[in-house]
Amino acid sequence: MNDNDFKFSNAVIGLPVFFVLFLWIIYWIQIRFDFDFYQNGIYPRDFSGLQGVLFSPFIHENLGHLYNNSIPLLVLLAALQFFYPKQTFQVIAYGILFSGLITWVIGRENYHIGASGLIYVLVSFIFFKGIQTGYYRLVALSLAVILLYGGMIWYVFPDVDATISWEGHLAGFVTGFVLSFLYKTPEYKKNIVYDWQKPDFDPEDDAFMRHFDEYGNFVNFEKSEEDPEYIATYFNSDMIVNYTVTKTESEDKL
Repeated sequence: MNDNDFKFSNAVIGLPVFFVLFLWIIYWIQIRFDFDFYQNGIYPRDFSGLQGVLFSPFIHENLGHLYNNSIPLLVLLAALQFFYPKQTFQVIAYGILFSGLITWVIGRENYHIGASGLIYVLVSFIFFKGIQTGYYRLVALSLAVILLYGGMIWYVFPDVDATISWEGHLAGFVTGFVLSFLYKTPEYKKNIVYDWQKPDFDPEDDAFMRHFDEYGNFVNFEKSEEDPEYIATYFNSDMIVNYTVTKTESEDKL
């Protein structure tokens, strides 16, 4: 694969917008009809709490909680769809499933809700997969993700903020890391490095480059005067003059 394989499609915009819009619709239904969706979140080590593995990413506590998750989802889902279109739906589906299961196993006995676990899946997957490919565009994407969301790493540790589910964050981060190894991407073509781009390149060793001086001017080789035809080069302060001198038999006898 090469740069031409990264093509913009309607899904790059449509997928994140649809996903985030769906979250907002769920929240509107929750406050409009006074539904208590919290009990549909993940409740660790309780059989009924397993339903939250599927439902918890779509449930949010308040408007601030929803807003804080919406912006990263728009950015990360668009990046995932553009750069990893063949892995997008698997990463989302398995990311929700396995991060939810890990949270169910390690979480505190409380309801865990919100899409932040999925956000950690996306950050982790995009970062580690880009580094693994070694392809300059994907590595640049990895660095951009870290620049934007690198500070999130602190929220995978306990006691940083008692109001957040650090277990869900940690589960999402680990899940994204594992998925980055499980889903293989095609081999990307490396940039061609020409001989003249290499640090140890010496123009004197190159038959073509020897035709040019240090300023990029074309200069012919001076042939041996023993040849019937040779090139003479005269220099002055303003220009380089090259002309051909042809030796005749009569000149050789002089």
